[in-house]
Amino acid sequence: MRATTLCKRLLDLDGINVAKVDIEDQMVVADVTLRRRRLDCSRCAFTTRSRYDTRRVVSRWRGLDLGRRRVSVRTTLRRLRCPTHGVVVEGVPFARTGSRFSRDFEDLVAYLATKADKTTITRLQRVDWDTVGRICERVVADGLDPARLDGLVSIGVDEVSWKRRHNYLTLITDHTGKKIVWGAPGKDAATLDEFFADLGAERADRLEAISMDMGAAFIKSATQNALNAVRCIDPFHAVQLVTEALDVERRKAWNELRQLPDQNAAKTFKGARWVLLKRPENLSEDQTATLRRLRNQGGAVWRAYTLKEAFRAIFAGDLDEHQSATALDRWCSVSSRSRLPAFVRVAKTIRKHREGILAAIRLGINNARAEGLNNHVRLITRRAYGFHSSTAALALVMLSCGPIELHLPHERARA
Repeated sequence: MRATTLCKRLLDLDGINVAKVDIEDQMVVADVTLRRRRLDCSRCAFTTRSRYDTRRVVSRWRGLDLGRRRVSVRTTLRRLRCPTHGVVVEGVPFARTGSRFSRDFEDLVAYLATKADKTTITRLQRVDWDTVGRICERVVADGLDPARLDGLVSIGVDEVSWKRRHNYLTLITDHTGKKIVWGAPGKDAATLDEFFADLGAERADRLEAISMDMGAAFIKSATQNALNAVRCIDPFHAVQLVTEALDVERRKAWNELRQLPDQNAAKTFKGARWVLLKRPENLSEDQTATLRRLRNQGGAVWRAYTLKEAFRAIFAGDLDEHQSATALDRWCSVSSRSRLPAFVRVAKTIRKHREGILAAIRLGINNARAEGLNNHVRLITRRAYGFHSSTAALALVMLSCGPIELHLPHERARA
């Protein structure tokens, strides 16, 4: 079989005829023509047989590599007059609008972006990292189903940092579908308002529960936009708040020990940090022995530790709604009288969000799934270093954790 004929078969681009193939040292250049006579608007679904004119400039796309050679696809495109967008270039079936790469090439790069690191992708596909970000954006815009927001009943709202200097992404997780269905840069009330604007008032009224942390911004937006939804305070964040109060008391005791002539006590106590913060069932034998010594010594740190464990026990799952409410109220009362400033402040915060915490216990809703996805998101955002746009980082998150099913070129052809 002649090499030119073989290249024509290997190109296998949808909707085109390969007229000529030139094989160079590092490049395979294919001149193609479109099979169809109708012209499709590249920006909408409008089609017509009327041609406005033909471009004098040849259009080029990068296709999947053939061995070590790059592939360049060339053709002359026509223009049409769209009633919505005016005079535009016709769309092609093998590439997305505004792209200089074939659809197969972009799908492969997007798949690699969810699995491999930056250096691997740029070296393998011979494109720069910014180009990878733009490809991810186009693939997500093309593959994200607008109907993904239909049927939402319970959702989780959380934010994750994706870059230094307080750059955040707000992510919405569907508790039923176990996927991230929406995201946007920012973490204030206006950001969550954007989600409810996309959701619409009718679908927002169908929401039954929203789990979130204790941030005032998210609570404000949810209160104003989802009137029928129960606002559940995520138990993980509540326990985290109490754990941070314990660490405050630990640091306070450590600083007091540092003022003593004997510095060994301060050094020994500093090593007890993880003993206090970890769950008792996860402690090693040495850590268990250290915890036993702290109990024997007593004092403010041990009282703070017992308050932390008592609060965590409320969410163990063995209490009904009434028992949980009683235990929560008793804990707030004891913490308020503990003479531990950090716990006095936390008790005020817990009282403020009492109904939301009890609602989360009653409905069994929390952000555990969202937090699990966020661990994956943090890995993805570390991979996204070098993306200058939050849109590109968000696109990579949606490709990895969103309701988008990526198909490699050979998988799509077989389907």
